[in-house]
Amino acid sequence: MAERDQAVHRIPEVLRDAGWTVCLVGEEQSGKLAQVTAGLRRGPDPSGSGKLITSGFSYWGLESTVAWAHACNDLYYPVMRESIASFSRRWRGLSERLPGGPLHYVSLGPGTGQKDQALLRSLDSRGRCGCYIPVDVSAEMLRLAQREALQHLHVPAADVLPVQLDFSMPANLDRLGTLIRRTVGSEPVVYSLLGNTLANFDSDTQLLALLAEKLLRPQDRFLLEVASTAGQDEAAARAAAQEYENSPRFREFVTSALLQYTDLQIDMNSLTCEGLVEDDRALKIKVIYRNRTGSELQLTLPDRSTVRFPDQDTIRLLLSRKYTRTGLEKMLVDARVTTVGETHEAGHTSFDGPAFGMTLLLLAPGDGTRPAGPNPFD
Repeated sequence: MAERDQAVHRIPEVLRDAGWTVCLVGEEQSGKLAQVTAGLRRGPDPSGSGKLITSGFSYWGLESTVAWAHACNDLYYPVMRESIASFSRRWRGLSERLPGGPLHYVSLGPGTGQKDQALLRSLDSRGRCGCYIPVDVSAEMLRLAQREALQHLHVPAADVLPVQLDFSMPANLDRLGTLIRRTVGSEPVVYSLLGNTLANFDSDTQLLALLAEKLLRPQDRFLLEVASTAGQDEAAARAAAQEYENSPRFREFVTSALLQYTDLQIDMNSLTCEGLVEDDRALKIKVIYRNRTGSELQLTLPDRSTVRFPDQDTIRLLLSRKYTRTGLEKMLVDARVTTVGETHEAGHTSFDGPAFGMTLLLLAPGDGTRPAGPNPFD
């Protein structure tokens, strides 16, 4: 036992070599592959509500990780590029509202790690940086994010704990919450869900409520970044979809999952981004691949089974939203969280274009009561 303890204690020394990454794998990965396959087996639907690749799996795997990193730097994809460029400035407007003392940082879906670096740098410069715990379903994304986030910082290797886990599942959040509390004790934690990631989930409000319920204690804070819109009509919806459709790198990213999970021969002309008005709460963007060959295709899935892909059938590759002020406020109320601080960055649009932007919110737990209705993740 003593030798085993010594080996564990030597790990931080080994990790001073930047070529090593320690990662806790929190769930059986073969089960995740079954989820992907189940989504692609859904029945035909020409509207884009049938077959799909669920959120998270668009980023799962080396090819998708590399494609996402390229998309974030695409001049024709301003949604993410401008979000990254303006994050440090928006974060400074909220950092003074954090609890005092050392702060531990848990990043849910760290992306390329550039925003995490800005946040960690501000904590490190004040001597307030505790543990850094990035959480993602993709091990490749975790390695990319960790390397970028920790550049030129003084965070000890022993204080970095990447966790490969799907944080949209209640059972996983129970385990993650236990891990975090045992790691940090009663010291405050800043959680983050950045890059408009929340908008990628069908049940976005319920997911935010679940995260708050399972993770947040009174001393903790939650940093949420969402895309916003001042317009709420069909013209604004079309403009929102066009932001995604204009980017060659983004199109390569969303189709990378199809290349990974099926044997489909990709035709970029079959990819469309459709903008819809989602009541008064948001503009919804669905990125869809449609069979336009004029005949039925057979798709081979990762388990070597086949599924029919009829003419005009669709596969939804990604879901996103831009929230209205009304929709955002209602979502926060329903999720039982309160706003401690907020900053906003307007996007670049033409003089007669819709007003899009990015909103950064610092949230605290509310009264702990779950919103009415069933939990869609149960």
